[in-house]
Amino acid sequence: MRNKKLMPKIYVNGIDADYPPFAYIDEKGNPAGFDVECLNWIAQEMGFEVKHQPIVWNEVVIISSLLDKKIDMAYSAYSITPEKLKKVDFTIPYWEINQALCVDKDSTLNIIAALSGSKYTVGIQKGLPVAKWIEKNLVKTGILPKDNLKLYESFSLAVKDLLNGKIDSVMMDDVIVKNVIKKEEAVKIVGIIKTGKKYGIAVRKEDKELKILLNEGITKLKKSAKWGELIIKYFSE
Repeated sequence: MRNKKLMPKIYVNGIDADYPPFAYIDEKGNPAGFDVECLNWIAQEMGFEVKHQPIVWNEVVIISSLLDKKIDMAYSAYSITPEKLKKVDFTIPYWEINQALCVDKDSTLNIIAALSGSKYTVGIQKGLPVAKWIEKNLVKTGILPKDNLKLYESFSLAVKDLLNGKIDSVMMDDVIVKNVIKKEEAVKIVGIIKTGKKYGIAVRKEDKELKILLNEGITKLKKSAKWGELIIKYFSE
């Protein structure tokens, strides 16, 4: 009797379906983006299969989805923070990010004026580290009134309100803002705040073998020609 060929392990990756260029749903309804292609390459190289599953992208849902085993990892521009590390584990970082403030292209606002006082409003996607950064460094210190901070379910909704004149600025990861500017010339960046935030892949603490597998895959990817190809594809001006 012949031995049956072992089928590769299938892992479910939770993604933010509205976060280009890292992850999004393309015009054919398929998961796409830099992180999606990176993980597809890693899966092929390391001998497993992956399914990309869009989920509601806020910290509570992401972590509960991991702990409840609805997903096996979160590889979708997910930042490493001390708070998250109390509940889940992370791979080695694969990307470092800072925060960019964008305004309407005709606006005369600078980053200092936009983020201080009661005259101007700033929009951010709720549940992300940028929201916590603004709360800690601007709202709690009295620099920015709480009512001037507008929270959105997604970055794209914040940009829509910016273009419609409902808010004065939007803050988000610099790569994300630059990606919007490539498609939407009606906005511009007026300042960058260096936070040194890093993206990693979140996994359950007990899934040590998966973490090792992913770490090896990230290391191989970043040494390969594919890494450069994907950077050019998704981040070139």
